[in-house]
Amino acid sequence: MILKRLMVGILSTNCYIVGCPQTKEAIIIDPGFDREGEAKKVLKEVDQRGLKVRYIVNTHGHFDHVAGNGVLKEATGALILIHGEDAWVSDIGGLIRKLWEFRHGELTDKEKDLISFLRSTYGQIVLPPADKNLQDNDIIKIGEIAIRVLHTPGHSRGSICLLGEDTVFTGDTLFAGRIGRTDLPDSSHQEILRSLKDRLMPLPDHLRVYPGHGLSSTMGREKKLNPFLNSLL
Repeated sequence: MILKRLMVGILSTNCYIVGCPQTKEAIIIDPGFDREGEAKKVLKEVDQRGLKVRYIVNTHGHFDHVAGNGVLKEATGALILIHGEDAWVSDIGGLIRKLWEFRHGELTDKEKDLISFLRSTYGQIVLPPADKNLQDNDIIKIGEIAIRVLHTPGHSRGSICLLGEDTVFTGDTLFAGRIGRTDLPDSSHQEILRSLKDRLMPLPDHLRVYPGHGLSSTMGREKKLNPFLNSLL
């Protein structure tokens, strides 16, 4: 498997290029870049490896994971895939509406600060709609590689992990030594713990964990050292 990680965007999101060595078909996971130079860097990596990008896959709908969808789709013609529960993401207005629905009243200062930050960082970005809404246990095929979708709600309702033969891309559900935050709209601490227990804990220890931010790990290491997973044993 061809695998390249690039850190992109103001929040240092891990954007992954995953390709099939035999067919050169590829997917790009979480293109959260917000600058033209970063987009060019990702596309240069694709071109240097002679890859054909078939899919853009978002592990969830937060802007630091989807901001580059439009630029990447225009450059490659790839289809955008995201879980249906997060497919509402299209612009800052969508986030504001979700915040309002979540609060059922006045926004807090913290939520207003979040909106201001997103407007200043991503305010000019308009995202294209997804070409396909993913569901639990869907299979994404790129050449000889099959990647299974695991619906892991908690960080967001539509959060997913992507399970390969020896790897799992965990988005913002599981990080090295910690888990995703659950104080955002559509987040749930109980849901993320359930996702960790039911979907990720049963995975074999040898699997390499590639999260949405930070360093990679293994499932065995996380079960042993991650306090959130260790408490579920």
